[in-house]
Amino acid sequence: MSVRAQIAAAVLGFLFTLILIPIVKRIAVACGALDKPNARKVHQVPIPLWGGLGVSIGYFLSLGAVIWLSSSFRAALTDNMISQLIGMTIGGVLIVIVGMVDDRFGMPAKVKLALQLVIGAVMYYFGVRIDYIAVPFYGVCFLSAWQSIAVTLFWIAGITNALNLIDGLDGLLAGVSFTVAAVFFVVSILKGQFVIALVMACLLGCSLGFLRYNFNPAQIFMGDTGSLFFGLMFAGWSIIGLLKSTATFAFVLPLFLMAVPIFDTAFAIVRRLIAHKPIFQADKGHLHHRLLALGLSQRQVVLVIYAINTLFGLCGLALFYWTGVGE
Repeated sequence: MSVRAQIAAAVLGFLFTLILIPIVKRIAVACGALDKPNARKVHQVPIPLWGGLGVSIGYFLSLGAVIWLSSSFRAALTDNMISQLIGMTIGGVLIVIVGMVDDRFGMPAKVKLALQLVIGAVMYYFGVRIDYIAVPFYGVCFLSAWQSIAVTLFWIAGITNALNLIDGLDGLLAGVSFTVAAVFFVVSILKGQFVIALVMACLLGCSLGFLRYNFNPAQIFMGDTGSLFFGLMFAGWSIIGLLKSTATFAFVLPLFLMAVPIFDTAFAIVRRLIAHKPIFQADKGHLHHRLLALGLSQRQVVLVIYAINTLFGLCGLALFYWTGVGE
């Protein structure tokens, strides 16, 4: 696949998002989709939500444009990949709708989780599924149909919510998404998964375009519309790409690429269980809250977390070479 197609995907994602966000901002304000300050949040004035709508439309437009314009991209699409692409597109549209409703009207956490599982089941139907797991010191463990469904839905819901939970500071989610997409892009190129690399190029372009309006001081937030969208994209495409290897430590690679949101979420669940609180109950114990408590500014905290996630991503690349995950 032409390098020009991948560059075009990133540039188009950036430009489409850059153009769409001001329009979405006005729509959010008109519809009352605003994030109002409270004791747990760090902003002081209401900020428009639904930024994820502009990001997701930018992604679909850029990916659609490349599919239409690039014959090499179309040639690389197998029947299985076309089915998975359809599943990811349907899942992306549905999760954006869920996020928009939640941002505007609020949605109980359990209802939101149930809807994520339904969306995951739709994606599973179209071939976005985990069929086997490489277990260290044991080998490849092939899953039964029900085990495959359970593991796939757990992965999709887990990663989707991990990205959702770190969206607490200006520019944090967009920047982390950029670093994840960038390293994911490189790994996909090295594995010869050029379709997935092109998708990651779209996502990194969109996240960078959104940062223009979201870096501190933010003019608009992604809201659940964006955090759930990015989470679902990384969850689904990691199943299609990163986890499709029989190498012993293949399952560790996506954990490195998305280390900050995954481990921050895991610690949040453990913290709330120890405190005998519901695991869905929001608190101020996340990594960015703790760094703020140390006296760092919002910008400093965001840059520190960018660096941490990038470092873990580079460790993932090292793992790719040293353990043969790419085989």
